[in-house]
Amino acid sequence: MKLNYKNTILVGLAFLSISAFWQLYDFIIPLILQNRFGIDHTTSGFIMSIDNIIALFMLPLFGMLSDKTQTKIGRRTPFIIIGTLAAVILMMGIPFATHTRQLVVFMVVLGFVLVAMAVYRSPAVALMPDVTPKPLRSKGNAVINLMGAVGGASILLINSFLAPDTKDPAANYWPIFVTTAGIMLVGTAVLLLKVREPKLVKKMREDSAAMGIDPEEAKEFDNPIKVKTKLVSDVRKSMGLILVSIFLWFMGYNAVTTSFSKYAVNALGMQESQASLILMVAVIAATFAFIPVGIISTKIGRRKSIMFGVVLLAAVFGSAALYTAYSPLMYVSFALAGVAWASINVNSLPMVLEMSKGASVGQYTGYYYTFSMAAQVVTPILSGLMLDNVGFSTLLPYGAVFVGLAFFTMMFVRHGDSKPIAPSSKLESFDTAD
Repeated sequence: MKLNYKNTILVGLAFLSISAFWQLYDFIIPLILQNRFGIDHTTSGFIMSIDNIIALFMLPLFGMLSDKTQTKIGRRTPFIIIGTLAAVILMMGIPFATHTRQLVVFMVVLGFVLVAMAVYRSPAVALMPDVTPKPLRSKGNAVINLMGAVGGASILLINSFLAPDTKDPAANYWPIFVTTAGIMLVGTAVLLLKVREPKLVKKMREDSAAMGIDPEEAKEFDNPIKVKTKLVSDVRKSMGLILVSIFLWFMGYNAVTTSFSKYAVNALGMQESQASLILMVAVIAATFAFIPVGIISTKIGRRKSIMFGVVLLAAVFGSAALYTAYSPLMYVSFALAGVAWASINVNSLPMVLEMSKGASVGQYTGYYYTFSMAAQVVTPILSGLMLDNVGFSTLLPYGAVFVGLAFFTMMFVRHGDSKPIAPSSKLESFDTAD
């Protein structure tokens, strides 16, 4: 059984467009708030967290709505079309409001853009497991993450040419927003032209049924809502534990990545450029690790891969806390952190979806994002209180503790690994190609 990399890459174009927008959002919006509207850091931080608050409620909602949607073009595709078009049209109001210095218009438009992005995030992510058999979803998720990295990196590259000097009163934001909107539209257009969702979903379910994976889903393809989605008690326990684990490792990882620049400058006396480069090393290491981790996880199991990543990440954060000044070894530490995060991130969503049925993939994708986003709402506040009241020395131990706690919750997870599929013939036993 082989992953269809071509189809997975095409499906990943939706996530590429989403990542492109969020890279623009994270890079440009804080600078606009500070330099064009004179918003202080505390208020700006709250505004920048609104997307996570919206995501807590809307990602599960639209995941479930897409599960129940039946159209000629599929369940997820309508949400991808509507969400992308709405986001692209609405985001044009951001440079307009910025240029005319209309803060109220800026905030209203930004709010609507965040809602539009939430409309199709869960459906877009759910499209990969919809067309990928369960045993191959770690590989598939690795490709999706790689596509997201490409989307983010493309905006960073474009920013270097098109991003204006935000301190310039006459700064022109139209080029960067129009270019990002163009990337989102092109990616979605190619997906619509090349991906026939109903056909691919039906083939996946028939292939899976032939291998003994959820055979009832293939029978109920024309009305997937009929498929039973209620979890038995032991599976429900594993689901709860892995969702708690997701919350814990996002609590640790997001706190470190969000505040590392402040920690490096204030506690270690580093330059901002050095801190940025160290974090960039982690991102690059994770990007290169996605595909190998997906392949290895298919062989040794998702749970083992996650627990390896959790142990490595906690050890990296814990040992990095011992640095008292800049050291070249920090690049090695954070490269290992990137590999560890890839091991966790590639496998966590597939473990959640392994316990779902095809009729509830969007719903369970929403659960994944609810717990990850909840952590990203809570941890900046909690870690910020620690930094303000105890000191910068708490940051890395804080990250290590929360990531380490996830090891103990993962120890009791008994479901979510893909089931081994017996080869259909002895000759197939020698087929190791992907």
